[in-house]
Amino acid sequence: MSDLFPVPPDFAARAHVDAAAYENLYGRSLDDNQGFWREQAGFLDWIKPFTKVSDTRFDPDDLRIRWFADGTLNASVNCIDRHLPAKADLPAILWEGDASDERRTVTWGQLSDRVNRLANVLKSLGVAKGDVVTIYLPVIPEAFVAMMACVRIGAVHSVVFSGFSAEALANRIADAGAKVLITADEGKRGGRAVPLKRNADEALTSQPGVAHVVVVRRTGAPVPFSPGRDLWYEDALAAAQPWCEPVEVGAEDPLFILYTSGSTGKPKGLVHTTGGYLVHAGTSWKTIFDWHPGDVFWCTADVGWVTAHTYKIYGPLLNGATSVLFEGVPTWPDSSRWWSIIERYRVAIFYTAPTALRSLMREGEGPVRRHDLSSLRVLGSVGEPINPEAWRWYHSVIGAGRCPIVDTYWQTETGAVLLVPIPGAIPNKPGMAAKPYFGIRPVVVDAQGNRLDGVAEGNMCFEGSWPGQARTILHDHERFIRTYFAPYPGLFFTGDGVRRDEDGYYRISGRVDDVINVSGHRLGTVELESAISSHRAVAESAVVGFPHDLKGQGVFAYVTLKDGITESEELRKELVAWVRARIGPIASPDVIQWAPALPKNRAGKILRRILAKVAANDFENFGDTSTVADPAVVGDIVQSRKDTLEREQV
Repeated sequence: MSDLFPVPPDFAARAHVDAAAYENLYGRSLDDNQGFWREQAGFLDWIKPFTKVSDTRFDPDDLRIRWFADGTLNASVNCIDRHLPAKADLPAILWEGDASDERRTVTWGQLSDRVNRLANVLKSLGVAKGDVVTIYLPVIPEAFVAMMACVRIGAVHSVVFSGFSAEALANRIADAGAKVLITADEGKRGGRAVPLKRNADEALTSQPGVAHVVVVRRTGAPVPFSPGRDLWYEDALAAAQPWCEPVEVGAEDPLFILYTSGSTGKPKGLVHTTGGYLVHAGTSWKTIFDWHPGDVFWCTADVGWVTAHTYKIYGPLLNGATSVLFEGVPTWPDSSRWWSIIERYRVAIFYTAPTALRSLMREGEGPVRRHDLSSLRVLGSVGEPINPEAWRWYHSVIGAGRCPIVDTYWQTETGAVLLVPIPGAIPNKPGMAAKPYFGIRPVVVDAQGNRLDGVAEGNMCFEGSWPGQARTILHDHERFIRTYFAPYPGLFFTGDGVRRDEDGYYRISGRVDDVINVSGHRLGTVELESAISSHRAVAESAVVGFPHDLKGQGVFAYVTLKDGITESEELRKELVAWVRARIGPIASPDVIQWAPALPKNRAGKILRRILAKVAANDFENFGDTSTVADPAVVGDIVQSRKDTLEREQV
């Protein structure tokens, strides 16, 4: 086992799951899948207990995904009410605003009071069981309140990322058929105001179906206000009754809709249901982060993404955990902001994205060393495969070599984790998502659907269902079947490529459409990017394929250099040689394009489809760009590429 980081003995001694327990539990979860998930479902408080665990079938002609179907429950009761006897006066949320002097603590009792009041407000606005409420809020405690208020009355929440444009918001409101919108006057991010209410007003000019808008005062800035339609959140809550009877909902009733962006501009509204999702989210959160009572948890994801839904909101709330909520960015007002927050709140478990880590690596170890991070026990990674260099920096600099890294693999469609090195049980390998979670059956297939055993490289699929799985795409079930179940009948197809090594560890190689076929050789973009990013001069890289007359596809690398490093022809040649030495001549970049920054969404994912267009010298028709965190980056990339082409023609 090369490059293996064993579980620290002192960590394993108190972990929920050790190596022997993992093998036993995983084996049992496959051999007696029904019995295993029945036990896991006991984690929840049910109103009417279920009698049947699951009814599932991955047949494109007869798709069935049903879990605990005849049971009933209420999500807000499980997330809040059952913790109140012991925790009413203890902190549920530790909020840190964009400005470093803005802080709030929300206790479990306060959270309960606000959820009940907002639930009554929504009822007074005509919201009933099954209705959709769109939430367009920054990372503030009111986002938690809004989601929990919806599910208390059986309504379905649809959270839209606060960085989305008015057009993107309007599209999602229209598709979901929302009756009420909850937003704020403004958001704050990196010292800048985000005009949420103005965006909302613009979006609603084409959405007359939204009868009411509840507005949170976040900054106090003057914003347009429409009497009869708009109401202030604080005023409405003050006038509302402090108790709302929770609504009984079925396990297969919708809990939320969450949109993922498509390259065609048509977002996919993934529908998650109540019982199965809560079971999977709540039990997996406690296990994969090895949470113990008293541990403070911090997930840095924005509330508009599935990472936040499952492992920032539902997972911690279901377990009665205290969570840090941070509105800002890791580099403002300086690059030590995250580390100061960890020190202040004595964070034990920290979960973030590789892109953010790479950006902080550029600043060196100085900002980290100024703070006491000794409270950390577990580190997590999410959103994309973490390159080994960033993994090692995370492990040695942030975790001081003592913290296991939970490199989680899952998707909006899967609802919760599928592959993960459970801390205390599974040794780490840098950049490897490692082993399957309980009840999960990974399958590697080739392009023809043949199953590959042992050491293999192919397409990442899964056999058999799991409770947290999405049930459909709203209004487009055929697309759901066509995308995930038709390519390899009997299997769920993730759309990702994967490599399984001699130890049975899995490493995601990137989206299948991000795999480059160079002269018949399949090269994963993640592997190429990891090689480039390991060079001393490189801060970040992104690799895409582009049309090549001889090879079919060539390797096109966008490279962002570290501060103080100058672009040069010598450095370009050095990087080409660097990749050749680490992967092989077939992987040599055909083009290296210097890029001051890379286009990303707010979750930190690099938008490679935009980069692929530019690499093909197509500078228009980028599809849905509403997810781009900084739209100016796209223009900079296009201009940089045009400048390069112009120089080459001289």
